[in-house]
Amino acid sequence: MNLNVLIVDDSAVMRAMIRRTLLLSGMPLGEIHEAGNGVEALTQLGEHWVDLALLDVNMPVMDGEELLTHIRASEEWRALAVIIVSTESSDTRLARLRAHGVEIVHKPFTPEQLRNTILQVTGLTHAAVSTDTSDGSTPAGGDFDF
Repeated sequence: MNLNVLIVDDSAVMRAMIRRTLLLSGMPLGEIHEAGNGVEALTQLGEHWVDLALLDVNMPVMDGEELLTHIRASEEWRALAVIIVSTESSDTRLARLRAHGVEIVHKPFTPEQLRNTILQVTGLTHAAVSTDTSDGSTPAGGDFDF
């Protein structure tokens, strides 16, 4: 199963870093879409099938917490797997986010941390994730049997 992913962060550099980390994680990826804020993310969600959203919290226009509220209120997107990728350190705010059924990965993070969190929120198992890449090489992290 290839995951279609939406990366939402107001920093183009951070979106590129998250994309690169996703590619290094060894996860089976389909389409990767990007948005610079929550409003753009809602547009992307309306236009593309997405299996996983990676959201920053602190963004202009519509922040990650507002976006998450919209996602969970939507019949269509309510069950979307969401990971918050942020430097947010407020325990109160993190608790509010977790109450929406998300996991949190703190910046900076490793491909292995991201992969393990993706497996957790999507329900995929290590055995279900193929380690084959299109060029025949093995992705970073090797096989998924720990």
